[in-house]
Amino acid sequence: MLGWFRKLLPREDRFFDLFEQHSRTVVDGAEALEQLLQGKDIDRWCQKIIDLEDKADHITAEVLLSVRRSFITPFDRGDIKDLIQSMDDAIDMMHKTVKTVKRFEKKEFDPLMQEMGGIIVITAKLVAEAIPLLSKIGAHSVRLNAIAEEVMRAEGRADDLHEQGLKDLFKRHGRSDPMAYLIGSEIYGELEKVVDRFEDVANEISGIVIENV
Repeated sequence: MLGWFRKLLPREDRFFDLFEQHSRTVVDGAEALEQLLQGKDIDRWCQKIIDLEDKADHITAEVLLSVRRSFITPFDRGDIKDLIQSMDDAIDMMHKTVKTVKRFEKKEFDPLMQEMGGIIVITAKLVAEAIPLLSKIGAHSVRLNAIAEEVMRAEGRADDLHEQGLKDLFKRHGRSDPMAYLIGSEIYGELEKVVDRFEDVANEISGIVIENV
């Protein structure tokens, strides 16, 4: 009777399927953001990110529903919730960047913004690499910890680019065009926050490794 009952409940591997779907969606969002920052086909890439953010929201909702319905989960329910929500926060921040770009009709982006876009892709791909490894944490703990460290190094580089970008903006626009400075600084800040959200994901992964190895 118990065996029949458990078959009706979400399987453990369903969580990993959903995590992987979400991580691939976030990578697609990061790559779209990188293309957006090249200043070509801006409307196309903005809409792409909007659509992907909506897709990611639906996957997140499915994960949270599965947590409530599952008899057995692969690791702590709170960790599952925190991990998927931290991943979702990353693409939410990409969407926020899109809103700023559209609001101010921004058409050109600084080289340092473009470099930050590249870092966002790198961190998204690192997270996407880490997610499948969580299905066998013990066997992959070394690589998972290494990925977390790589994300943190990337976040440090993004911080440096953010600071340099603000300095460059002030030199070019601080006195002559305050609005250009404010818009540029807002975009720099949002890009930096995208990378921060990936650092949050890396920290969640590190915590799961610590608790389960």
